[in-house]
Amino acid sequence: MAAQAVIEAMEALRQIFPETPLQLNEHLSRKFGANIFLKREDLSPVRSYKIRGAFNFFRKAIAAGDSEKTFVCASAGNHAQGFAFVCRHFQVKGVVFMPVTTPQQKIEKTRMFGGEFISIRLVGDIFDQCYAEARAFVEEIGGAMVPPFDHPDIIEGQATVAAEIEQQMPEGVLPDLIVMPVGGGGLSSGISSYFQNRIVDDGFRFVEPSGAPSLKQSLLAGHPVTLSKVDNFVDGAAVARIGDLNFEVLKRFPADQVMTIAENAICVTITEMLNIEGVVLEPAGALSLAALATMPSESIRGRNVVAVVSGGNFDFERLPDVKERAMRYAGLKKYFILRLPQRPGALRDFLNLLGPQDDIARFEYLKKSARNFGSILIGIETTDSANFAGLIERFDAAGLGFEDITDNEILANLII
Repeated sequence: MAAQAVIEAMEALRQIFPETPLQLNEHLSRKFGANIFLKREDLSPVRSYKIRGAFNFFRKAIAAGDSEKTFVCASAGNHAQGFAFVCRHFQVKGVVFMPVTTPQQKIEKTRMFGGEFISIRLVGDIFDQCYAEARAFVEEIGGAMVPPFDHPDIIEGQATVAAEIEQQMPEGVLPDLIVMPVGGGGLSSGISSYFQNRIVDDGFRFVEPSGAPSLKQSLLAGHPVTLSKVDNFVDGAAVARIGDLNFEVLKRFPADQVMTIAENAICVTITEMLNIEGVVLEPAGALSLAALATMPSESIRGRNVVAVVSGGNFDFERLPDVKERAMRYAGLKKYFILRLPQRPGALRDFLNLLGPQDDIARFEYLKKSARNFGSILIGIETTDSANFAGLIERFDAAGLGFEDITDNEILANLII
C-alpha cells in the first residue's frame, strides 16, 4: 500500500469531516508513567473509524463509473452507520442488511445517517444468515458489495488513521508503540502497513477480546482460521475469521504481539473512562486502553504510546451489565450459594458474619421446600477486594456450607 495513496484518501476525507483528535491523556499518562495519546475515532461523525473505509470504497467505485449501481452492506453496527452516512454524502442508493435481532437504536441511527438514500432489510437471526442474504441480493441485482474489512480500498481508508497520527504527533516524532483493536483486521492492517519500515514491527500491539481471538489463532496456525465459537459481547470486534487480505498484511507479526483481553476486564476500562474522563466507549473502543493495564510496566514507561479508541457507539441499556462485569472482574462483587439451616436466627447469624463494608446486593431462595437446610443465592458487594478473604475465613470458621459461583460461567449465566 502506497503512503501517498493513503494521504490522498485522507485529504479526500476532509470533504465530510475534519481529522479526529490525537489527545495526550493526563490521567492515563500518570497512571502508566508514559505519554499516552488517544486517537479519538469515537469523535467521527458516526462515532467510529468505519466511515473512513466506506468513504474510500465509494470514492473509488464512483470514480470508476459505478454510481448507478446499488451499493449493499451487511452489518448490525458501525460499518452500517458509516455506509449509510457515505451513501447520503454521495447521493447513491444503498441497501443495508441487518439481522432481525439488531437493537432498534442501531437501526434508527443507521436510518438517520442514510436518510432517503438507504433502505434497511432485517434478515436472519445471526450475522452469517444476514450476510448470505446480502451476497445473494448483490448477485441478483448486479450491485456492489461494500465489505466491512476485507478489501484493499477499505484497508487504505482505515490507514488514514495512521496518516493523521503522523501529522498530529509532535514534529519529528513517531509513536514508539501503537496499540490498536482487531476485529476483521482492516484498521490494524492499514495502520501497520502505513508505518511499515518507519516504526519497528515490535512497535505494534494488536488487541482482541478473549472470546474472539481470530488473528491470534490464525497467526499460530500460519493461515486464516474460522473460530468455532465467538463471544459477541465485544460486538465491534467479535469476528470469527480475520479477513484474507488483512491476514496477508499481518502475518509477518508473531502471535505474542496479539493480546487477548477478558471481556470483563474491558468493562473495567469502560466504567473507568466514563467515571473519570467522561468518555463514552463501546467495548471494542475500550480494547486498546484495557490492554495497557495488562502490559509489563517497563514496556511502556517513558514512551510515546498511541492507543486507538476505535468507537463510542455504546447502548446505555448495557450499562448495568457492564458495571456488573467490571465489579466481578475487579473482585468487588461475588456470588455465593449458601446452605443455611432452617431454624430461627440462622439468617441473623449469617448477617453477623458480614464486615462493615460488605453489602448484600442480591438475596434469593433457590430451594424453599427443604426441611432442614435451604439453598440461597446471595450477591455481596464490597469496597476492597481484600475484604472477601476475611469474609470467607469467617464462613469457614462458622461451618457455613457455601460455594463461590462468581467465576462459574455455566451457573452464572443460568441464575445470576
